[in-house]
Amino acid sequence: MKDSLVTIFGGGGFLGRQVAQALMARGARVRIAQRDLAVAVKVKSLGNLGQSQFVGADIRKPATVARAIAGSDIVINLVGILSGDFDAVQHEGAANVAQAAAAAGVKALVHVSAIGADANSPSAYGRSKAAGEAAVKAAFPTATILRPSIIFGAEDQFLNRFAQIIGSAPVIPVIGAATKFQPVYVADVAQAIANAAERPGVFGGKTYEVAGPQVLSMKEINAWIAKAIGRDKPLVDVPNGFATLLALLPGGPITRDQLAMLGQDNVAAAGSQGLEALGVAPTPLGAVADKWMVRYRRHGRFAGRASA
Repeated sequence: MKDSLVTIFGGGGFLGRQVAQALMARGARVRIAQRDLAVAVKVKSLGNLGQSQFVGADIRKPATVARAIAGSDIVINLVGILSGDFDAVQHEGAANVAQAAAAAGVKALVHVSAIGADANSPSAYGRSKAAGEAAVKAAFPTATILRPSIIFGAEDQFLNRFAQIIGSAPVIPVIGAATKFQPVYVADVAQAIANAAERPGVFGGKTYEVAGPQVLSMKEINAWIAKAIGRDKPLVDVPNGFATLLALLPGGPITRDQLAMLGQDNVAAAGSQGLEALGVAPTPLGAVADKWMVRYRRHGRFAGRASA
């Protein structure tokens, strides 16, 4: 890995910064390919002088993708969206990256998809992820594909979002209360991606369902957060009919596609290979998340776990 040039599409984001740090710790040089380079500046301080570089790129535009990949040894695609034109980004964009990587002769491609990628998914998100995987395999057969469950970490938009709601609302409304997840720690996913990038001869051409060690329902996740931040409040299941009405509201708390996603569990398939196969021991939620959940207590890290 030492001195290899790794281009990371989406390398300035929540997962991308962790991946960049993991790679630079192994001696790699990283090129952050990002549509908005302003979000990528934090990467510079994560490595040594000259170890990171930045290039503007939009995976929807093949010419910018090819330019970003030029001279690279390894390519990693982390780009994904939760709303908008899923097909343009997660299907056509993924195809652009894989085709450019193949044309440039890079030695490894790691593509991050998602658990729930399925051509028959009820959500456009899931269908676009499946189409993206198929396009990647067609263009770059030795690519490694990782499908994470919900990723958590100090800067996530999952635990933190719910903690904000729980801290301010008198009751905790839970949409998709019974839907199950297998939350996976961002640092574990980053190490798995780095391992796959470093050893394409071992991990190339395979698909991994990357999930944490615990299966929790949405209601159980909210209950864990409430306990972690010292907020003893009632949890209220939001009926499907009312959730559907909320999804129809402009700027509502959930979109119709996200609601469709909540209709299926987000857990690793039985018998699938996961973090352990990629050489990473999965981290339980409670082992690390409490470190940043304290900010949502009434008096921060100096507070006891008083009831609401």
